[in-house]
Amino acid sequence: MDDMRRTEVDGLRVTWRLVQHHLIAIVAVDNACDASPIASFCPSNYPDLALARELLPELARLWDAVRHEFWTRLFPPMPLATSERVLA
Repeated sequence: MDDMRRTEVDGLRVTWRLVQHHLIAIVAVDNACDASPIASFCPSNYPDLALARELLPELARLWDAVRHEFWTRLFPPMPLATSERVLA
């Protein structure tokens, strides 16, 4: 699971990656409407989600959305039970 993801909240877009051992690496934050940068990070030192929260606490809703998308991707919701059940 090593891929680039994007999440948008309140007109902001964060670009992040899932890396080895299911870690989140924050790549950049920009305005969703015009892509003007809010924050960007060096590839050799991408912050994880916890450090991003410390560095930019005012973006809490954005970090919450990343966390939600991460857990949904890692553990997709189980399908709802069907009305037909097999009874033993």
